[in-house]
Amino acid sequence: MLRSLRLLPAVVLVGLAAHANAEDNWQQQVAQNLGKPGSVMPGGVYRVGLPRTDLKVTLDGVALKPGFAFGSWLAFKAMDRTGDEVMAMGDLVLTETEIAPVMTKLAESGIDITALHNHLLRAQPATFYMHVLGHGDPVKLAAALHEGLALSKTPLGDAGGAAPSQTVDLDTAMIDRTLGAKGRAAGGVYQFGIARAETVKDGGMEVPVAMGSAEAINFQPTGTGKTAITGDFVLTATEVNPVLRALRENGIEVTALHNHMLDDQPRLFFMSFLGE
Repeated sequence: MLRSLRLLPAVVLVGLAAHANAEDNWQQQVAQNLGKPGSVMPGGVYRVGLPRTDLKVTLDGVALKPGFAFGSWLAFKAMDRTGDEVMAMGDLVLTETEIAPVMTKLAESGIDITALHNHLLRAQPATFYMHVLGHGDPVKLAAALHEGLALSKTPLGDAGGAAPSQTVDLDTAMIDRTLGAKGRAAGGVYQFGIARAETVKDGGMEVPVAMGSAEAINFQPTGTGKTAITGDFVLTATEVNPVLRALRENGIEVTALHNHMLDDQPRLFFMSFLGE
């Protein structure tokens, strides 16, 4: 490998280094202006998790973990090699009183609101999910998103304290076999992100899994020998009602049917569900 690099012309090596530095630079700027660092994900996505650890939500007597259904996030993807322009997408978990101030601030800053909906029924307090989209300078986008989030109680910065548990009291091997996918444990919840077969685009740009195009399925043990499940199926129009009927026939509630994007190809619908 080292020998191969030595054979490359100096101008090529300089170009590769400049590209890497540019990529690192815009990601660092996003972290600094958003107020919280993220992680580099497959597909060239820089994703920042913003779990609502401040919320204590119960549903049907079960205390729900932040990773079960309250994981706000923002994801950024460069639209060119320099990182001078990026696409930002995200899903913000908000309480009812936070919706109007956050929406107003984001709209004033040029951030588009692409969806607003519920995921859960009977949860106390009720939570809502605001999907956002922006294009442009990464510093300005991150700063605008920070200003909007600051009008909610979404925790920003380094929360510190003990790291959340990466184990979960479930037969995860059995769940993996049944779903035909590999999940991951995070904060006491077993999570899946399953990509659709086709490439998902929004406004002509590819939307990788880390930007919210995957089917999400989360399992949380309830301590009663049962498991709570929630998530979103990502469906085309012809798939919506067959999936809905299959879920209802198996006792799983369909809690919402909505869009997340406005200019997606193929046109997709997100079906939220809940079961125990």
